[in-house]
Amino acid sequence: MMERDDEQQVASLVDAVLASAKYRDISKELITRIAAQELRKRHNSKEALKATKNKLHQVGGAYLNTREHYTLWLNELKVVTLSGNRQRLLDLCATMMTYHASTRERIAILPQFYAQIFSELPPIRSVLDIACGLNPLALPWMQLAEEGAAYYAYDIYHSMVDFLQGWLALMHVQGSAQVCDVLQTSPPQQADVAFLLKAIPCLEQLDKTAGHRLLREIHAQNLVVSFPIHSLGGRSRGMLEHYEAHFRELIASVQHWEMKHLIFDSELVFVVRK
Repeated sequence: MMERDDEQQVASLVDAVLASAKYRDISKELITRIAAQELRKRHNSKEALKATKNKLHQVGGAYLNTREHYTLWLNELKVVTLSGNRQRLLDLCATMMTYHASTRERIAILPQFYAQIFSELPPIRSVLDIACGLNPLALPWMQLAEEGAAYYAYDIYHSMVDFLQGWLALMHVQGSAQVCDVLQTSPPQQADVAFLLKAIPCLEQLDKTAGHRLLREIHAQNLVVSFPIHSLGGRSRGMLEHYEAHFRELIASVQHWEMKHLIFDSELVFVVRK
């Protein structure tokens, strides 16, 4: 347990992080955990503050364009959804997904990406989307059950999660979007499939055991786990080989899992059946 002085230092550090426009939208639980870790390492508030912000940038800020307009977006989605024009909806969702690096890199391959992944899965009625970013906007490309589909999305940004909750309602999809530090609290829902799309490398920057643990703790019979083939700067640097070896290492102790890997232009995907 932390001493009272340590708790006060952590609280002050968290307040300082939340005072920044860049980080005030992030889960306070996550900020608190990172701040406590960094303070233990450094015992210097100024250095710990800088390190905490750096970690938050690595796991979130580096991927997200900060100029989102979620209220405007939701209104635009309402208009297009009511119009019944599927192509306009696809175009609008694709445009919005460019505001997050993870989904932006997937835009060019979206149709074949989900068509190929879902062809490897049994019929899917429920989804867990871990560290989802703007990926729930890809719902129109996903081959979910037409009736009673449920989607549970988790991320660390409050305003993004509120927007995604509205989006799920527009699509008449059950489930919810929630702010959650998945390294502290694994999603409790049981689902047919869990997506961890390019999430493990980010989560392992905070906890090196994150990938190993989450793959086993998530309540889903099927997993879709992906890794980037290129860095944010566009370089490959042997990333395909590295992440292929890393994922095989993560599941090496689980002999009965069935696994198939798919390689797309920008992404390495593993479809796993537990």
